[in-house]
Amino acid sequence: MKNAFLFRFPVLSTILTLCFSLSSTPAIAAKPSPTPDKKKAPAASSKIVLKDPVAVVNGEKISKAELESAFNKKVQEAGISVDSLSEQQKIAGYHQILESLIVDRLIEKQAASIEISQAEIDAELAKVKAQFKTPEEFDAYLKSIGQNPASVQKEIKMALQWRKWMNGKIAGKDTVDEKDAHAYYDAHIKDFQHPDMVRASHILIVVPKDASKEVTQQKEAEAQKALARVKGGEDFATVAKEVSEDPGSKQTGGDLNFFKKEDMIPEFANAAFSQKVGDIGGPVQTKFGYHIIKVTDKKPAGTTTYEEIKDKLLPYLQEQKKEEAAKAVVDDLRSKATVKINLPAQKAAPATVPTVAPAAEQQ
Repeated sequence: MKNAFLFRFPVLSTILTLCFSLSSTPAIAAKPSPTPDKKKAPAASSKIVLKDPVAVVNGEKISKAELESAFNKKVQEAGISVDSLSEQQKIAGYHQILESLIVDRLIEKQAASIEISQAEIDAELAKVKAQFKTPEEFDAYLKSIGQNPASVQKEIKMALQWRKWMNGKIAGKDTVDEKDAHAYYDAHIKDFQHPDMVRASHILIVVPKDASKEVTQQKEAEAQKALARVKGGEDFATVAKEVSEDPGSKQTGGDLNFFKKEDMIPEFANAAFSQKVGDIGGPVQTKFGYHIIKVTDKKPAGTTTYEEIKDKLLPYLQEQKKEEAAKAVVDDLRSKATVKINLPAQKAAPATVPTVAPAAEQQ
């Protein structure tokens, strides 16, 4: 199921991610992983009465309606019913979302004067549209989440402003050289040890949750058709880009890179690890749908050398420094703001607080 199509999320971790990579991928069913099913939240208690406004930031009000709208969206994205949350969970969630809305408001003010051209907006919008099969599918999705072309362009413009503003603030603070990377590698050598690994590409045909027998059979037939094409000699990557419904790997021709057996759900892992390099197998059915799997490489258990990992390690460490620097900027901005919060006090840490994961973790 696609997550809400938003370019500006009121969650700090997503703000930081957004500053460096704008186009978020609407995740349908990305790389299969052993993600546990969500636990049901406890029954709700009495209704919470919120004051209006819920906060005043440097003299500017944040309304009760704005907080409730943002809160409800985040809860729904987490797959939880608002009515199922307890009073303490709601209060904790309100505080979390409100804090993020406060940071939103502060950054929005700082970045508002930054000029963004229509060409820049169009380029980012094109990247997002490319993730949908047809313009009609894109338009239907916008409608389903209460967006329209104008509101999307507005969100893109704001996100680009934020990114440019933040990049200006942290310029020169994300420098990492090879000496730093080697020191990190030596200090974390255990992290680079690995069991047997497989590199595979896949084509995913999604089967919706609770699909009827007829729909499931139709999806299996689509998977069989894709399998016949790649076994018949068509390029696997080309077919994956055309028909795969995994946005996390579609644009790379289905490539999932190297993974450990425990990284994947059992049905997928067992199939991939049983195949030889070059083999194409499937359709393999998982809770995500049907997978056509091509094993492209295998790596026996061992330790990844620095030379093997440095091209990925340097960007990773640079991204870490960027995030640390961006967080420091946000923390400083927040500490200097005059903020009055009118929410009920939190009584205790809840068992479940609705959150939104960064774009990178949705894959």
